[in-house]
Amino acid sequence: MCGIAGMVRDDGGAVDPAVLARLADALDHRGPDGRGQYLAPGVGLVQTRLAIIDLAGGDQPLFGPGPVGARPALVANGEIYNYLELRQQMGEGHFATRSDCEPPAHLYARRGLAFADDLRGMYAIALHDPVAGRVVLARDPFGIKPLYLARVAGGWAFASEMRALVAAGLVAPRVRADRRDELLQLQFTTGRETLLQGVERVLPGETLVIERGAIVARRRRAALPAGGPVLQTRAAALRDLDDALNASVGLHQRADVPYGMFLSGGIDSAVLLAMMDRLNERPVRAFTVGFPGTGVHDERDQARAVAQATGAEHVEIAFTEDDFWDLLPRVAAALDDPTADYATLPTFRLAQAARDDGLKVVLSGEGGDEMFAGYGRYRRARRPRLLGGRPMRARGRLDGLHLLRDGTAWRRGLAAAEAAAALPGRTALQVLQAVDVADWLPNDLLTKLDRCLMANGVEGRVPFVDPAMAAFAFRLPDGLKVKRGKGKWLLRQWLATGLPASRPFDRKKGFTVPVGEWIARRGAALGPVLAAQPGVAEACRPGAVESLFRHPRLGADGRLGQAAWTLLFYGLWHARHVAGGAAAGEVAELLAASA
Repeated sequence: MCGIAGMVRDDGGAVDPAVLARLADALDHRGPDGRGQYLAPGVGLVQTRLAIIDLAGGDQPLFGPGPVGARPALVANGEIYNYLELRQQMGEGHFATRSDCEPPAHLYARRGLAFADDLRGMYAIALHDPVAGRVVLARDPFGIKPLYLARVAGGWAFASEMRALVAAGLVAPRVRADRRDELLQLQFTTGRETLLQGVERVLPGETLVIERGAIVARRRRAALPAGGPVLQTRAAALRDLDDALNASVGLHQRADVPYGMFLSGGIDSAVLLAMMDRLNERPVRAFTVGFPGTGVHDERDQARAVAQATGAEHVEIAFTEDDFWDLLPRVAAALDDPTADYATLPTFRLAQAARDDGLKVVLSGEGGDEMFAGYGRYRRARRPRLLGGRPMRARGRLDGLHLLRDGTAWRRGLAAAEAAAALPGRTALQVLQAVDVADWLPNDLLTKLDRCLMANGVEGRVPFVDPAMAAFAFRLPDGLKVKRGKGKWLLRQWLATGLPASRPFDRKKGFTVPVGEWIARRGAALGPVLAAQPGVAEACRPGAVESLFRHPRLGADGRLGQAAWTLLFYGLWHARHVAGGAAAGEVAELLAASA
């Protein structure tokens, strides 16, 4: 796992090494184990390395076949889980290292722009083909690993994090108003355009070509299979699920360093733990976070019971109000592509604990809800309106609170995703799942995991977010996903036999962080400071912000708490990434300093 960046000059001139050094410096947290650099006429690539596989020989750049000066050169951020199978198919004698990221360079030499089609993993790749005179950028089909691209003076620049482009002096941190309002209403942003003007995402599954100063080709690898459900019996589906889990979790455990997992009280992580317990001779190291002394459900008791049933080494972490105020600025600093998801806070704390425990790899259950239809919003969207049904994400977080100055166009990106997801043959449930896989999964959940873990030098792996797993799960009959008012029906059935201590058919309580309680205790003092913060003042009516933060029910009303959290997070994000403030400190002081 690494950070990558680079520049492509229109005129073919030499790339300034000082610019490459600034890009690498900004990505140092993603790769504390070493640096690599590649220079060719008109092209410069850098990589900061977190060594996971082939610790001694996997430094980058890596090269494809051919004579020096004519062979493809590659830097990558990611893990190619099927690298052993790919090496065997191409012949072991072709490779100079044991790195999992060397096979893509050889596949490019054989298959050109289709080189990523058979990769099973998470990746963002930059490849220079000196013979064709082009740079190729590619991203995995689910967008697990990030990659950003910007048109800059004299050429193009790209990086694993968009803050590197700002730190290198290549991009000015100017906010797009429409993306800002989308973030405040939705908690993430959609599509290609980011919150910063001039910076775009390489889309999940996209491979693009930069040649002679222009993007001359784009191709896309789909994350989900086409077509509707494939009928099968429950017994056959359970056998296939077991095979899919065995294969995916097994591949996601390939590493030359210690690994563990994040364990909640829910279905997805219980499934991972059960399969990891089956595949590992040693006890699994499992980390759980809880919120003692608050009004939200604490998952540690349930996670403890599941851990005991498998003999896992269970590490419990108490997340307190002091942790909230201490970590909040650091989380906002880590999330340069922002997601106002309060789960970033415990995720960051879990990453700290894993790092302190000596782990460099952690498996996590993101994607289980999207692949197996676990969200209650799927069930609500399919009900008739008279029975409480409502469209998915029909209402923004700040609707009805009279906070935003405008914010009327926040749903355009979602509408585009909904139209693109409605392919022939898909059921209504599949369309809802596909909408989430298009934007919510990469731009919220996976961004959260990537930034919070990489800020702590830990790699996050997601076995549910896998092409083979998606090919199986997405085409399950709707009745094996949702049944008797419960989602993830097939996963629950599997757990009922594989790990009954997980109580898979209990009513799901949901994961909540008590942000409203904590903010309310400082609300009266924070409100005026936040209302005056330039980013918040530009988007919101200051008087309404102050009223929200002194509302008597702020700590008890979940919707008010969510709104306050969203604005507080955005104010800190703006103070750091636009105003250039400190990455840590007392919250009110950081906000005031950016005014």
